[in-house]
Amino acid sequence: MFHGLREYVRSVFQRDPAAHSALEVLILYPGVQALALHRVSHRLWRWKLRWLARALSQFGRWLTGIEIHPGASIGKRFFIDHGMGVVIGETAEIGDDCTL
Repeated sequence: MFHGLREYVRSVFQRDPAAHSALEVLILYPGVQALALHRVSHRLWRWKLRWLARALSQFGRWLTGIEIHPGASIGKRFFIDHGMGVVIGETAEIGDDCTL
């Protein structure tokens, strides 16, 4: 888990020249927070805990302004920069290393 987190933070540094520290990326980047919540809600969705997955997804929308349906398929190192108002639907398929 922590290896994946380090890899993800490194990928953000490569794509965003405004990123100055790992702590800043993890705490202050809404796209990172939205994606972290999506990873949990997506797992709940696959476990058929659909109501709980949707509730967590809605909390993420309220917190970050980014709406990601728990059924959306998102690859590794996906980065959302300036994501206010972004909506990613249930049938979306986003590959590895994409930046939005």
